[in-house]
Amino acid sequence: MIKKQDIRPKIYCLGLDNNLYVKIKKLGYVPVGLGGDNFTSEWIKDNTGENISSKNPYYGEYSFHYWIWKNELVNINDDWIGFCTYRRFWAKKINSPIDQFNNNILENVPDEWRDYDVILGKKIDVTGIKLVKALKRGKKIFLKNPRYFFKKKRNIKFQFDFFHGSGNLDKAIDLLDNENRNDFRNYVENNQSYNEGNMFVARSKKIISNYYEAIFPWLQKCESLFGFNLQGYENKRIYAFLAERFLPYWFNKNSKVLEWPVIFNDLRKND
Repeated sequence: MIKKQDIRPKIYCLGLDNNLYVKIKKLGYVPVGLGGDNFTSEWIKDNTGENISSKNPYYGEYSFHYWIWKNELVNINDDWIGFCTYRRFWAKKINSPIDQFNNNILENVPDEWRDYDVILGKKIDVTGIKLVKALKRGKKIFLKNPRYFFKKKRNIKFQFDFFHGSGNLDKAIDLLDNENRNDFRNYVENNQSYNEGNMFVARSKKIISNYYEAIFPWLQKCESLFGFNLQGYENKRIYAFLAERFLPYWFNKNSKVLEWPVIFNDLRKND
């Protein structure tokens, strides 16, 4: 019997600290430095070639996604291409304990991925905001939409409005192209969970390229709405948060998706 050859995905691991290079390399991943020159030459950096590195405080991980789209994607020949961060990693197996980092991080493409186009993290529920906290922070949202008092009526749109500004998601969706506007609005209004983290693995660079061609023109249009004079983490990174909701919608609409566990472990605190 011929032994099946393992396939190792090409995983880009996005970091903010130059000291993490060795740790990321030991995992077999490609170290990526975000947002400037604070990295040695071994790193892939998002401020070379055609880039939006200066927008990293607002775009988060997407300053690198833009870079790879414009500078590297066409040259990648790997069968599987994916992304993680220095705090979130793909688990080795579908039943890997997500509270144990060592020996549980993805190395090779699992057999379960064979029949899928894209891998996304497990969904998070958006309904669990405690009412007392919700009223203190988002009173206007409840006054405008009293149905949100009832947990079962809450949706992705409610959660986005709560954390990132009431009405901002609707305004952004209005700028989407005809192919996605109504479908994405239906998605955020009729779902109570989504695949968080701006992480994915895809078996084709064509799928990734198509995604970038959908997301970046939209985010650039949104700049005319929100600009860059934004204060506070949850407002300042609004472009990354818009992308985080759009990503699972788009991939589920345009590809066959498998959900996979993500392990949380901050490499800055792990020796």
